[in-house]
Amino acid sequence: MRCHVCGGPLERTVTDLPFKLGAHRTVIVRDLPALVCGQCGEHVLEDEVMARVEALLDGLGDGAELEVIRYAA
Repeated sequence: MRCHVCGGPLERTVTDLPFKLGAHRTVIVRDLPALVCGQCGEHVLEDEVMARVEALLDGLGDGAELEVIRYAA
C-alpha cells in the first residue's frame, strides 16, 4: 500500500493519535494500529480500525476537555 499524500511506502505500526470532538474537546486514542508513511509521516487508519474508533468515541459521554482512552481490538 502506498501513501495517498506522497506515494511513499506505508508501514504497520501502533501509535497514539488525537481526535478532536468539538471546539474544546480532544480524545487521545492509545495503542492504535495504523499505517504510517515512511517518507512524509502521514497516518492512515484502515476501515475496520476507524469503525472501531468511531464506536469508541460515540460511546463516550461528555467528559473532560482532554481524555485518553485505549484502543482494544
